[in-house]
Amino acid sequence: MGTEIRFRLATKKDLDSIVAMLADDVLESKREQHEHPLPNSYIKAFEAITSDPNNELAVACDGNEVIGVQQITFTPYITHQGGWRATIEGVRTSASVRGKGVGTKLIKWAIQRAEERGCHLVQLTTYKNRPDALRFYERLGFKATDEGLKLKLS
Repeated sequence: MGTEIRFRLATKKDLDSIVAMLADDVLESKREQHEHPLPNSYIKAFEAITSDPNNELAVACDGNEVIGVQQITFTPYITHQGGWRATIEGVRTSASVRGKGVGTKLIKWAIQRAEERGCHLVQLTTYKNRPDALRFYERLGFKATDEGLKLKLS
């Protein structure tokens, strides 16, 4: 790993590396399909995300190599006097750089983007069976203040 990690918005040519990182995970390997060619669903999702001004798919790069990814969604709320929130999702780093601070830099970059966009809150979720991830986010200042619920539709 080089000395300087760069962050930028993802391009379509990053999509293969992104899906590879998503699939290289114990939980996600059952859901993601990193194959060639990539399933069209990834391309459609990428196009929807990148065409929405309130979504950013960001990558961390070491030189030309994509070593991290996260999606940031900016959402206006009627609560908090009409304030905006940023939601961080799909955070992954390449196996080759795990434990080397890339994840920390990704999250701090997302927080900075939220501040630049005028958000009053940054939120994220992690699975309950990921205690290491929970500790990681808590070290970065996140607090488990709410109980989140999900309803799987398909």
